[in-house]
Amino acid sequence: MSTLFGKVSWVWVLLSCQAGFAQTSPDQKVALLNAPNGKIIMAYYTAFEKKDWGSMEQVLADGFTFSSPLDDHISVTAFKERCWPNCYNIKRFEVDKFVINGDEAFVITNGWTTAGKLFRNGEYFKLKDGKVIAYECFFGPGVNYPNSGK
Repeated sequence: MSTLFGKVSWVWVLLSCQAGFAQTSPDQKVALLNAPNGKIIMAYYTAFEKKDWGSMEQVLADGFTFSSPLDDHISVTAFKERCWPNCYNIKRFEVDKFVINGDEAFVITNGWTTAGKLFRNGEYFKLKDGKVIAYECFFGPGVNYPNSGK
């Protein structure tokens, strides 16, 4: 739990001071694409939008782990089994805000399901050699992540 608290605290400080690569422009997708490591982060979202597992595999590093309130550092195999099916319920993502600090990034997204429902996530990326080595998705209770169909 202290690791989660540390990461959330880190993000809070970075977003509060809006230093470094904190963005406030209306077109966050373009801003993210132009930021260091931004293209790989956008490729992650694009793979979900296009429902393209082959593209997703290209952005994930060896040893990739996924964490969320429901999963704790699961492997790529478990991620594909448990989480990837959500792509069929996701229409698109919109980047709201992001902060990049070297090989770490925190991104706030608005997502839309194929049923037109909005969901909002805070997402922590850790990158290594131009690929995503760890991804942590933060969403709260009652959010109804896309797989719930609500």
